[in-house]
Amino acid sequence: MPTSYQAPMAGDKAKQASASQSVESKANVEAGKIKYLLDRKGNDVITINQSETIAAAVQVLHDKRIGALIVVDDMGALAGILSERDIVRKLAETPGQTLPQTVAENMTKNVVTCSEDDTLIEVLRRMSEGKFRHMPVVNGGMLAGMVTIGDVVNSRLNELEFEALQLKQLIVG
Repeated sequence: MPTSYQAPMAGDKAKQASASQSVESKANVEAGKIKYLLDRKGNDVITINQSETIAAAVQVLHDKRIGALIVVDDMGALAGILSERDIVRKLAETPGQTLPQTVAENMTKNVVTCSEDDTLIEVLRRMSEGKFRHMPVVNGGMLAGMVTIGDVVNSRLNELEFEALQLKQLIVG
């Protein structure tokens, strides 16, 4: 311990916080939420009606360069999700007969969703445990967006980078 150090005493006045310790410089709690991710990514959602064919779904996946589609019913409500993985499984089960089948016959019906208020860590954990890569975001019963495991991991890495920078600033002053 340096000889100039003196432990705080009961009557000492509180020192002013340095700039690196100010409230403004602390990590933004909202940055760890799905809403923050959607605000940056955008909340466009590519959907397909459950009555469409797998051939139509494959074309949309190809054209939009995405890995999953939100499936909606005739009223526009969330009915399921159709991923590349769902299609590949069906191709293996029914070779040469898959493309004319309907999306409803092949989609995942029990869709795990998240809300805008969920944290990145909660969503990442649910995706890892469920072994899926796409999760619809539902807010107030309405579809608010779609996040992928890549979106969540990238956002979380940016958050950790920011936290590391804040810690460096605390240490350096």
